[in-house]
Amino acid sequence: MVIREHGTPAPSLRERKRERTRQALVDAAAEMFERKGYDETTVAEIAAAAEIGTRTFFGYFASKEDILFPDSDARARTTIEAIVNRDPAEGPVDVLVRALETVAETDADMVSPMAAVRMRLFRTVPAVRGKALQIQMSAQQEIARALQAAFPDELDRVGAAALTGALTGAVNSALDALMDDEDAATVALDADRLRERVQQATELALRTWRS
Repeated sequence: MVIREHGTPAPSLRERKRERTRQALVDAAAEMFERKGYDETTVAEIAAAAEIGTRTFFGYFASKEDILFPDSDARARTTIEAIVNRDPAEGPVDVLVRALETVAETDADMVSPMAAVRMRLFRTVPAVRGKALQIQMSAQQEIARALQAAFPDELDRVGAAALTGALTGAVNSALDALMDDEDAATVALDADRLRERVQQATELALRTWRS
């Protein structure tokens, strides 16, 4: 087994192959959704483009909607890890802001061709919008539970949910406003601008929680 410098095992050949196939599916889906349209693209076509069978596709993603959100679970995990591994001097708001910054810096999917496609489809395809809201609600609940568990003397269940909702609401509203002003592809592929505007919105939304 190969060990990386920071102590975690390097991925095995099988794991690397699986990740390449997964990324090939995401890339193929993004290209087809952009070129053909979401409803006009089938799972079989995406699978064929990645040189796998349709049944194998479902070993990577549960549905066509899920491939639009390939790293949603990782974002929630990153946020929860930041809460669990917080500095003792950090308060709830500081932890959430730092977690958001970590996600923005490390999550390649937030700035990608798929992100641009996802932004457009969220506004035009009800099934995609419904899936996005389902993922968001599930992540908010997990994060709020972790936050309340980490700060039981400062936050009850309602307070943790409200603070988490303020954060996610600020991020989503900032992205929505940016899309009103600019093309989705421009927004999704400009990492610095995206992170700057999201950070500004977050600071504004959480300002009252700092007092």
